[in-house]
Amino acid sequence: MNFDRKDFNNGELIRFYRSILLPRMIEEKMLLLLRQGRISKWFSGIGQEAIAAGATMAMAEEEWILPLHRNLGVFTTRNMPLSKLFLQWQGSRDGYSKGRERSFHFGSREHAICGMISHLGPQLGVADGIALACKLDKKNKASLVFTGDGGTSEGDFHEALNVASVWDLPVIFLVENNGYGLSTPVSEQYRCESLVYKAEGYGMEGVRIDGNNILTVYDTLKGIREYCIKYQRPYLIECMTFRMRGHEEASGVRYVPKELLEDWAKKDPVVTYEAWLLEQQVLNEETVDRIREEIRQQIESELAPVLDHRAIVPDTEEEIRDVYAPLPAHPIAPRLTPDIDDNSDQEAAITPSPSQGPAPHKRIIDAISEGLRQSMQQHAGLILMGQDIAGYGGAFKITEGFMDEFGKDRVRNTPLCESAIVGCALGLSLEGHKSVMEMQFADFVTAGFNQIVNNLAKIHYRWGQTADTVIRMPTGAGVGAGPFHSQSNEAWFVHTPGLKVVYPSTPMDAKGLLIAAINDPNPVLYFEHKALYRSISGPVPEAYYEIEIGKAARVQEGEDISIITYGAGVHWAMAYAAEHPDISLDILDLRTLLPLDYEAIRAAVKRTGRVLLLHEDTLIGGIGGEIAAWIGENCFEWLDAPVLRCASLDTPVPFNMELENNFLAKSRLDQYVHKLMGY
Repeated sequence: MNFDRKDFNNGELIRFYRSILLPRMIEEKMLLLLRQGRISKWFSGIGQEAIAAGATMAMAEEEWILPLHRNLGVFTTRNMPLSKLFLQWQGSRDGYSKGRERSFHFGSREHAICGMISHLGPQLGVADGIALACKLDKKNKASLVFTGDGGTSEGDFHEALNVASVWDLPVIFLVENNGYGLSTPVSEQYRCESLVYKAEGYGMEGVRIDGNNILTVYDTLKGIREYCIKYQRPYLIECMTFRMRGHEEASGVRYVPKELLEDWAKKDPVVTYEAWLLEQQVLNEETVDRIREEIRQQIESELAPVLDHRAIVPDTEEEIRDVYAPLPAHPIAPRLTPDIDDNSDQEAAITPSPSQGPAPHKRIIDAISEGLRQSMQQHAGLILMGQDIAGYGGAFKITEGFMDEFGKDRVRNTPLCESAIVGCALGLSLEGHKSVMEMQFADFVTAGFNQIVNNLAKIHYRWGQTADTVIRMPTGAGVGAGPFHSQSNEAWFVHTPGLKVVYPSTPMDAKGLLIAAINDPNPVLYFEHKALYRSISGPVPEAYYEIEIGKAARVQEGEDISIITYGAGVHWAMAYAAEHPDISLDILDLRTLLPLDYEAIRAAVKRTGRVLLLHEDTLIGGIGGEIAAWIGENCFEWLDAPVLRCASLDTPVPFNMELENNFLAKSRLDQYVHKLMGY
């Protein structure tokens, strides 16, 4: 191996040595503890230390790094306390994730490290978002994200590279090519001669280097970082290395040819660099022994106090509380919680005085647009992202004129890369920006599903990091758009702790809930019904205000049946009530589906004793089933009849309007009302 010392002095060369020796010796200790049963699992990076340590040393301390589970050198080079790392690996409450995460699946804002998730690819899009924030804020910073040879086969890899190139982002994509994805060799993973050739396909520069040479890694990364910042462009680097141990220790390496292991053992990054330092007389045997003893004592001294960590005593309240980031102590905007009993008083707090006249009537689409515009004015760092949302104004024209008012930097057209853009939203949050992403149709969210349910939703619970983003979801049927533009998929996300799910039915709620969602530091999915956009109008205060997330609204008094619903169902119920004045319907608009307003649901049950759950979503697995179960468990004594659910057919949404009308729950509403009245 050829080491080029360039102009490094002896002190710097020794610092590089320590940077790769420390993670090696920690690993050797961890493997011993694993055999003793003191830790439960370990993903070894032995043989790859030069990449993690060298790359980290080349970055500025305040620049975000997004490592994988073999990058112990990232954590040690960022000087994270070994004692706390040990606690993390033992699953201790005093580790970085309170015992909620394994090995390196955690992050630390203090050390500018964003932890991975097991799906490998999603962190690539997050690095895009971090780099975008740095670019917008005119910071001379880049982001560095790791992936493996196997990860380059994932769609997230290709989406992230494409977005970074199209948006000219200062992000470094580092591929650790270690020969195997678990047991699958690279010959079965890709067909190009080198992964670095993929860079050219995305219009970016790339280079392939010896990942076992600490000096090469450091010097190359340092130059690439300077390039990315100077030219505001991404860069792909392929580091050739080898994984000397199993995917994780239980896997073993029997699938690796013996001669291959022997060949790579001769290229060991620690052994070869140490031998070169001895040859160059930068070190002698005595100094090597002294450095190794110093590191050994450091490891033992930091490990000793935490080796027998206390067992965790679960605190259920804390576990539930930590799923969400707390709301600001004081709401950014006035709260408006309209209810049939006190709507006028609360509305008066934010609407113009009588001399100025009542709140103007607006369509839901206009209310959403106004809420977005006022939020853009309120938050200088708020970024809008979505397909066709800039000059075109979006598929539904909600952001029409926004680009002219706020500029292309803040109102951004995106490539067709839903997963990367959701990841980008999370990356923006890491750098203190809010964002709103428009999922052009709620149906298309499947392309970004993993990012939402595994990255956005879990990150605060895992290591206390907020995901301050809103995903707008144009949803619902009634417009003859067929199976891929008409689905009601809100129930998919109600099952995911860490998300908030809102679904307004009126213009007033549409504006206020959107503002509240943007002000909320947690990820919010904001469902907006396409068929209601231009068909429903109502009063919308011109002021900047919030509707509190998690609060239902009683929209009509009644004594016979309580209809609990949301979205288009609210208007179906109100229209039915107007057509059947002989039946006294009490109508509750949930407005928020996660978290649910259980007290409002309980009150609705008490008022009539008969409950009909109405929603546009299909019956099986819809939120109506969850609410019905909760009522059965908590409100049984007030029921005078079984809880009934009126939902759409358990079929895809058909295109033909006659078939679609038959599909929708409203076609069976009369049947269910009369069935319930029969008790």
